[in-house]
This record gives sequence, C-alpha cells and structure tokens, in this order.
Amino acid sequence: MRFAVLLVILLVAKIACANSILIPMDGKQANHLKAYGIAYWVLKNDIEVDWLLNFRGGSFMVRHHPAIQNELVVRGVSFEVISDAEANHILTEIASPAVNYDVMKLEKYPRIAVYSPKSKQPWDDAVTLVLTYAEIPYDIIFDDEVMNGTLPKYDWLHLHHEDFTGQYGKFYSQFSNMPWYVEQVKESEDMARKHGFHKVSQLKLAVSKKIKEFVAGGGFLFAMCSATDSFDIALAADGVDICEKMYDGDPADPQAQEKLNYENSLAFTDFRLVRDPYQYEFSDIDNNPQERGMRQDNDYFSIFEFSAKWDPIPTMLTQNHTRVISGFFGQTTGFKKQLIKPDVVLMGENKEIKEAKYIHGVMGKGFWTFYGGHDPEDYQHQVNEEPTDLNQHPNSPGYRLILNNILFPAAKKKKQKT
Repeated sequence: MRFAVLLVILLVAKIACANSILIPMDGKQANHLKAYGIAYWVLKNDIEVDWLLNFRGGSFMVRHHPAIQNELVVRGVSFEVISDAEANHILTEIASPAVNYDVMKLEKYPRIAVYSPKSKQPWDDAVTLVLTYAEIPYDIIFDDEVMNGTLPKYDWLHLHHEDFTGQYGKFYSQFSNMPWYVEQVKESEDMARKHGFHKVSQLKLAVSKKIKEFVAGGGFLFAMCSATDSFDIALAADGVDICEKMYDGDPADPQAQEKLNYENSLAFTDFRLVRDPYQYEFSDIDNNPQERGMRQDNDYFSIFEFSAKWDPIPTMLTQNHTRVISGFFGQTTGFKKQLIKPDVVLMGENKEIKEAKYIHGVMGKGFWTFYGGHDPEDYQHQVNEEPTDLNQHPNSPGYRLILNNILFPAAKKKKQKT
C-alpha cells in the first residue's frame, strides 16, 4: 500500500514539473502522419509549436497542456512529457553551431484549399487522402471560386490531379467512351461557357494565371502528378493553340512548339510538347516508364539534407525519418533535370536516372513545390482503383513530404516579423 501511494506521489510530482511535450518524429513515432494533424490542431487553438528541424526526424515541441496530451492519446500519436530543464537542454543542443539543427516557430495555422472538381473523379488524390487522415481541415475549390477571386482567402493551395492544358488528361485514346470522361468533358465545356470562354483550354489558362498571381502575391502552391507539368505548359502556351480537334474542335497551331514562352513557366524550360493527341503524355518534361527503366523493387529517390540554420525553407520541406524513399508512378512521375530552370531548388532526386522528384521555387512573394508521382504508397495507381488506406501506412515517408508543405506557411508568418 505504501509503495502504491509513493508511486502516485512520484507520478503527480513528475507531471507537476513537466512543462513541455515532445512529439518525436524519428523511428519512435507510432503515427507520423497524424502527428502533423496534432501540430495543426495546436496552432488552431492559438498555441505556438516549435518545429525542431533535423532533430529526431523533425520533431515538434509544445508547452504542456492537458488537452494536448489528451488529443495525442486519442489520435494514437507518440509523445514524451518533459520538464523545463529537459526542454532547455534540447534547445541548447539545437542552438550549437556544431550540429545541423534549428528551431522554427510555427504561429498561425494556414488556411488550406484544394483545387479539385466537385464531382467524383475515377482516381484518388494523395493530398486530400492525407489531409483527411491527419484530420487537417481544407476547402475544395474549383474554377468558379478561382475565377471569382476566392484564392486570397487562403494561404496554401493544392492542385489536384489536373490537366491545365485543356486536353482532359490526354485520356482520349483509352477512355473517350467511358461515362466519367464524357461527363468530365461536358462539365468542363459548360464551365468554360459560363465564364465567357469558347474553349476549355482558354478557361484553364485563365485559372492558371490567377493561381500564378496568388503565388506571386505571397501564396503557397503545392502540386503533384500531372498538375505540375501541365500547369507550366499552359502558362508557356499563353495565346498558342496546342489542343488538337478532338479536344477543342479545331486543329492545334502547327507552329505551337516554336511559340512557347518559357519565361512564363515556374519550373521548366526548353521542353518539347508531345504533339500526338493519342499519346498519354504532355511533353518531354516527364520521365515516362519506358525511359526510366526502373522496377518497383529498385525504384527509389533520395531527399537532400540542407543546412537548417542557413537554408530553413528546404530544410522544413525535407523533414523525414529517412532520406531514401520508395519511388512511385503518376501520369507525371518525375522531372528531367536538364529541363528544370537553374534557380529551382532540387530537394529529392533519383541520381541514377537523372530524375528530379521533389522541387521547390520562389515566385514573387510566394513559394511553390512540385512533387512527381500520384500516390506515395501505391506504386502504379490505376484509373478506378480503390483509394489507398492510410491506416496501413501511418509512417509513410512519401506522405510526410506532403505534410511538410502544409506547415510551411505557418513558419513563414513568424519569419516575416523578424
């Protein structure tokens, strides 16, 4: 009995002097993905979060609150309750110039929008899957909202698996008779007419330019798969018809390639269009499966390690518990390095095949990140395939890269004040 009483006294004393919660993001974390959701939830409750860059996989530290501890337990996220002395020891260690660590203050939760059709699509989207799993709220917006000036309401925008060139993903040869494709064409043409355009490509260009303005004004853009290269191609093809008759009712400009303006694009330059309307490819930006020559068992990419104290932005975006990540396909799987603009930061690549997988850049006051591939935990996702169940992948390093981008805007607001 006396032992039990002593144990309770010691436990109460430990909690009383425990003033911080450490959320480790190394191999000891049971659920890395939901840990980001916790960080977002804490920010939404007006509590600051310390993001410990490169420390134990990019761990989080917050002041101890019973409500936070309870939420961690409910969501199944690993944590350690530590004293002020222990927290100060960690911060002192991180501050040492001898280690590649730093602390990034996260202050304000970012408002998130996902650019996606309101109707159901025959494929999943990795970002909406992981946001839902991590319990991070977001709004779905599409052409109406973008054209009506909604973007400034948000800090962070994700481009869903989308074709901004007006060619409906170049699915014509395989899926032109499928009900979902026919419905997509009808919806897109109706939307274009609604906003005063004769062609879907003209609407998508207008949308692309508004998104570019959003970034230049200080927004954060994240895109995956075909939304990466098709977005840049649409911008470069401003005023040029690159769509063949089955897509917009008239032939493409035979001089379209020569008329591209690469200064308009964010990431890519000197690329060549794939003019065949029946080929499932937009341009030579993408490393397609035939060129890559990789198999699932040997397909990997590595993320770079940046200086936390001198390069905090790419450091934040590459936080992970591993530096080697399994590759995965998409309509746009990866980017040929020789077609990437020189001012773009390469954050992840497959050196063997000279393929960039994860890139980042600055546009005006804002930032953008492109991530090749469709689903980090589904090597070759097919149309109409069941969505990935993230309950089976709570520690996915590929999905962690997506969530790093979610928290990035929260850090920027702090840096602007310093």
